[in-house]
Amino acid sequence: MLLSTIDCIPGRETEQNLGLVTGSVVTSKHFGKDFMAGMKTIVGGEIKGYTEMLDDARKVAIERLIAQAEALGADAVVGIRLTSSSVMQSAAEVTAYGTAVKLR
Repeated sequence: MLLSTIDCIPGRETEQNLGLVTGSVVTSKHFGKDFMAGMKTIVGGEIKGYTEMLDDARKVAIERLIAQAEALGADAVVGIRLTSSSVMQSAAEVTAYGTAVKLR
């Protein structure tokens, strides 16, 4: 599966637009790690546990986007964007979306 943040695959022609595809995940850290992250806010610096959590969430969201595109018979997903939002304290949603296309 070819993935692109631009609206085309360079050197390839789009045969068919198959529509919007998405992948989403809501994730959180367990209480112990969340407590330690809270302590880190006192002294400042990167909260590595949350950085890792969001990296993992982006990977899962992209995997789900790819699965949805494959189910449509797509060769590529173009115009991919990623968003994140806080769902509740200590939980975040990450969504990947783009346009599934069939290439010539």
